[in-house]
Amino acid sequence: MFGLDITIVAIIALAALSTAGLAYGLLFSRIEAQKKAESRVRRVKTAETDQSKAKAARDRMQEMSKRRKSVQDSLKELEKKQQEQTKRVAATLKARLSQAGLSIGTTQFYLLSAAFGLFSLVLAFLAGVPPLVCLGIAFIAAVGVPRWFVGHLVKRRLNKFLEEFPNSLDIMVRSIKSGLPLTDALRLIAAEGQEPVRSEFRRIVESQQLGLGVPEACARMFTSIPLQEVNFFAIVIAIQSQAGGNLSEALGNLSRVLRERRKMKAKIKALSMEAKASAAIIGALPFIVAFLVYLTSPEYIMILFQDPRGHLILGISAVWMSIGIFVMRNMINFEI
Repeated sequence: MFGLDITIVAIIALAALSTAGLAYGLLFSRIEAQKKAESRVRRVKTAETDQSKAKAARDRMQEMSKRRKSVQDSLKELEKKQQEQTKRVAATLKARLSQAGLSIGTTQFYLLSAAFGLFSLVLAFLAGVPPLVCLGIAFIAAVGVPRWFVGHLVKRRLNKFLEEFPNSLDIMVRSIKSGLPLTDALRLIAAEGQEPVRSEFRRIVESQQLGLGVPEACARMFTSIPLQEVNFFAIVIAIQSQAGGNLSEALGNLSRVLRERRKMKAKIKALSMEAKASAAIIGALPFIVAFLVYLTSPEYIMILFQDPRGHLILGISAVWMSIGIFVMRNMINFEI
């Protein structure tokens, strides 16, 4: 009985195995075809995904190249406009008076210069100075001194602007981050800023009220404040208006760059003080020696002022000293 059960079980197992083999043989081609179809579907889906990713990457690259080209074109156009504007501003006395913060016109400036030259002429004549020297003093007083005074006022006003400009940019950054638009941030600086930044931003707001765009109004500020920092500010505003982007981050970076430039200028000024002191001593040495010689032996030094050959020597010496001072000034002045 036990042997019969083993035989029956073996027969059943062989029958099942044969049935499974027969079924696998019949269904093998269909299973393999289904596997191949599924593999092809996966490859197609993977290829489509890769193509979509590649297309998206190409679109991003094209968009980035378009934006980069737009920014480069904008920078070239702004640089060209700034160069033309710089040439025009540098040759205009009216612009220099505006940069100095003076409210007078060119006619009033010429009248004041002529009056100061006439006053110096009369004063030198009453002091008994020779006529030719009187004319030279009057010319210097009428032409050189007023322009030097205007240049001094321009330099002082630009330095004050550089001191306050980064603080104003920080206020603009905080205003924009708090949700205010750019125009309101400009109005805030125009109302509560420090001079001379306040007056310049007030001009921007007034230009907007007359219908001028914000980038154009900011670019016009370079006329009254001819600084590279103002040029940077105008470029940032122009690029943001054309290409978009995070304006608060751009202005924050600009403020940080301006502060670093100021630190670098102060460092260079400190390092060049020794050279400036040496140049000042060398430039003043001939005058000091001439004065000491005049105190000890006046007859010896007065020949230079009484004899025509002495006048020629003094003229040549003045020319050579001027050349030396000009060379030393260019050697110790650094542009950043």
